[in-house]
Amino acid sequence: MQGISDFSHVEVLFLFHEVEPSKIVKGARHPRNNSAWPAVGIFAQRGKNRPNRIGSTICRVIRVEGAKLFVAELDAINGTPVLDIKPVMVEFLPRQEVHQPVWSHELMRDYWLHK
Repeated sequence: MQGISDFSHVEVLFLFHEVEPSKIVKGARHPRNNSAWPAVGIFAQRGKNRPNRIGSTICRVIRVEGAKLFVAELDAINGTPVLDIKPVMVEFLPRQEVHQPVWSHELMRDYWLHK
């Protein structure tokens, strides 16, 4: 973890280890099963039932204690296996304007609110 605390954010790659193989999505579906949103393929959404079961979230670095990294805003359940941690660098973020469909804004509107 040496040097990671010099970054404000990290990207955490993890495994959706609790997804049952029978739940893997290979075709199109409505995100969150909301029929008001269009049916799109799994690679056009960030659902957990992916063929490769790999998840990714950009997290805020809180602190480092030895080999332990403490982050905020990690979109994974407790005990999720972490595959890799990468520092977030502005130069790796999109260099053009980001576009996304209206339904995805609706889906994410309350996503990060604490319940």
